[in-house]
Amino acid sequence: WALRLRNVTISLSGQYECSFATYPYGTKAAKIQLFVKAEEEQHYVKEVQLSQTLEIPCLENMTSANLSNYPLKWVVEENGKKEELIIKQPSCPEVYGNGSVLYGQRVHLGLNNALKIFPSKVTDDGKVFSCHVVYHPERIQKSSTTVRVFGK
Repeated sequence: WALRLRNVTISLSGQYECSFATYPYGTKAAKIQLFVKAEEEQHYVKEVQLSQTLEIPCLENMTSANLSNYPLKWVVEENGKKEELIIKQPSCPEVYGNGSVLYGQRVHLGLNNALKIFPSKVTDDGKVFSCHVVYHPERIQKSSTTVRVFGK
């Protein structure tokens, strides 16, 4: 026996019980606790040489066809401060953030919604770039990548 839930929301979290009558032994029951997480996150580290192109995949295990059906955004974080770099809605061209001094014209959306930064700079070292894909208002998948920039 299986319970299938569709359009899963956080409100479906809780304890579920399956019980059924067996003859001649009586009732059998099993309980399971379901935890619905709003956000799934994966962490990566990416190394790049100074002045080279830095390319960070959005979600490692997703194809561009799957990602193109959902809104996504690229965010950079440093010292608790977040800045949206790129926002992409389904069937629309990407929208670039207001353009900080550090990123301005250096960021682009590449194949499979990868973030491309050229040229990489010393100021990129230690920054965390995150791709957020909104599958449902209550379900977000997030991939965060810490960047390490090396000189020759």
